[in-house]
Amino acid sequence: MQAFLAVDIGASSGRHILGWVEGGALAMKEVYRFANGAVRREGRLCWDVDRLFREILAGMKRCAAEGILPCSMGIDTWAVDYALLGRDGELLAPVAAYRDSRTAGMDQKVYARVPERELYARTGIQKQPFNTIYQLTADREQTPGLLERAERLLLMPDYFHFLLTGRAAAEYTNATTTQLVNARGKGWDWDLIRACGFPERLFPAIRRPGEALGPLKPEIAREVGFSCEVALPATHDTASAVLAVPCREDAVYVSSGTWSLMGTELPEALCTEEAQRRNFTNEGGYGFRFRFLKNIMGLWMIQSLQREEPHPYSFAELCRMAEEHGEFPSRVDANDGRFLAPRSMKAEIREFCRESGQPVPETTGEYAAVIYQSLAASYGETLRELESLLGRRFPCVHVIGGGSNAAYLNRLTAQRTGLPVLAGPAEATAAGNLAAQMIRAGVFRDLADAREWISRSFEIERFEPEGKGENI
Repeated sequence: MQAFLAVDIGASSGRHILGWVEGGALAMKEVYRFANGAVRREGRLCWDVDRLFREILAGMKRCAAEGILPCSMGIDTWAVDYALLGRDGELLAPVAAYRDSRTAGMDQKVYARVPERELYARTGIQKQPFNTIYQLTADREQTPGLLERAERLLLMPDYFHFLLTGRAAAEYTNATTTQLVNARGKGWDWDLIRACGFPERLFPAIRRPGEALGPLKPEIAREVGFSCEVALPATHDTASAVLAVPCREDAVYVSSGTWSLMGTELPEALCTEEAQRRNFTNEGGYGFRFRFLKNIMGLWMIQSLQREEPHPYSFAELCRMAEEHGEFPSRVDANDGRFLAPRSMKAEIREFCRESGQPVPETTGEYAAVIYQSLAASYGETLRELESLLGRRFPCVHVIGGGSNAAYLNRLTAQRTGLPVLAGPAEATAAGNLAAQMIRAGVFRDLADAREWISRSFEIERFEPEGKGENI
């Protein structure tokens, strides 16, 4: 059996999933899972990358213990955050998390050097306060000398791949989220990097998903009990998830997890003023496609609500409670920055409702209803923006990722968009990670073949729109 290992690390958890072909389908087995979360260090919200790497090794050891040795492995994570390394590969500073507040006001520092319109025209990347370009500006402004001492910048999956192989590279899909890659040239925008005052040496060569990075370092192979190739997947978790969308390229997808990423695939970036005004992004995808999408706050709001509850409700219970209170009329703007990292999600929802003259939720079910209804409303609005920007209609909405299990949200999405919703696979990110490795190995012919295998390997549930608008 030819097996492959996907290590998928999100903001709240990570897991090791083995994949192989069996019985005419892509078979997947989770062998290890671990928790993740940002911690406070030196006054900043940071990632414990040392612990995360220990967890990566622990999961690899579990593969050996189960007797399933992968021929290759690859890691995907969230975007934009990075490690700064010194001359000997040592970590120079804690790895700041994107929800940290250090980037406040950094956008104006960037625009003083590069006008906002020019920045979007060059990169096609939507403005998010945590983009790498603003984080690096915070390093330049707040930690004098740090960038001058650094020899290399590696985004999170690139850093872990470096620890495994000793080889530094910047995988394309994640590199685009830095807002420092030229959308047309598909390489680092050196003029932009120089204008921002960032040392050029920080940025390693860009590599495409599907390329081999190299074998495990001998000491790593000895520790985990096997050796294998590290083959680059689409290291941005959303790029891997979109690779696994079981559809034609003209469909709309929602990669539903902590964030909801809603968009479609384009052969070329769309960097118009109208696309910028509507805050759409052109992130790199597999095969140099572009993921033309909008970031929506997503299930982070439900996750935050869950953490505030004294009773440990499951996500399924919160979904059921939201449906029971579906008539509660209040809505919030799911893209409002106030919901990015609030001390209390409940308090921010209450304040939003008060400010907008809407009824204030009181029960857990009412809060959940506000969140789910607001997310679905945002999906509907985003679909209309997509259709307006691209001048075409779409046949359906594919919901992939963990949020595809939220049947109530899927029904609301069908109603708000007026389109059928096809939900699944829930394990899209891991499936896409594996698919990139398996295309490289010749198990799948190409992207279209991989998507065909994925479509027949996972159950896809269909939700039909019963009506449109707010009344359900």
